[in-house]
Amino acid sequence: MMGLFARVSKRIAMKVLGLASMLASMLASILVLTHSAYATESEAQKLSLQTPEQCSRSGDYDIYLSGIHTGTMSRTETWSGKSAVVTSNSQASILGIGTQYQQKAELVWSNESREWITEKFHQKVTGFRARDMQASFSDNGRVSKVEVDGDVERYSSDDTALRDVDTLAIQIREYLLQGRQQFRLIRQASDAIEPYQFYVQKPLTKKISHFGELSLIPVKQTGSEEVTYYFAPELDYQLIQARYHGIILHGLIELNRYSSTCKEG
Repeated sequence: MMGLFARVSKRIAMKVLGLASMLASMLASILVLTHSAYATESEAQKLSLQTPEQCSRSGDYDIYLSGIHTGTMSRTETWSGKSAVVTSNSQASILGIGTQYQQKAELVWSNESREWITEKFHQKVTGFRARDMQASFSDNGRVSKVEVDGDVERYSSDDTALRDVDTLAIQIREYLLQGRQQFRLIRQASDAIEPYQFYVQKPLTKKISHFGELSLIPVKQTGSEEVTYYFAPELDYQLIQARYHGIILHGLIELNRYSSTCKEG
């Protein structure tokens, strides 16, 4: 029985770290500049004539596995106008099995298709299932070149941009602010492209330990990973919480600290 639990725990530990990276992205979705791509076309044209605003935002999350604190995640976004560099670091451990995750992603607003697209990212995982991954994107995000530990693969999509987790999160936030109730996005994984469907749920009120009682909007993700994200409109649509729905164990990430030098809008 302990052998089975250890094997399951290894898989779940990686899922939680994968969730950390996915959620890392979600924080990025909240950390968009005050004058972001959610403006109208005329406003976007005006913004292009202005000096890019530069600022940074950062936050820390706690990672839990079935109620047990197993790790932490930190993220920093450095913004310049309608482009950003996002760095994230996370680590988790269960039954002595540890994994560390680092990623640096560069993203930009596409005037061609009016969406956030990934330009490139570098991801490094050490410990369990270690890898070194670099990816670059072309054709307005529809084509990617991915190198993992020296092996190169190419991927493409006809109608939907391929994104890293950070850019994907920003696009989710945009759709949420636009009032979209469901949408489809594709994440570039290390050895495949993963399509996800998202469904916006009814708002609810929840007490969050570090922030008190908040009104939250749940967004449910289905596909190869089932996750529910909780955004707080009164905190500029910050991602407060995310839950990974596993078959045996369940993952949770919750925001515990947030700081910003950017204007709220």
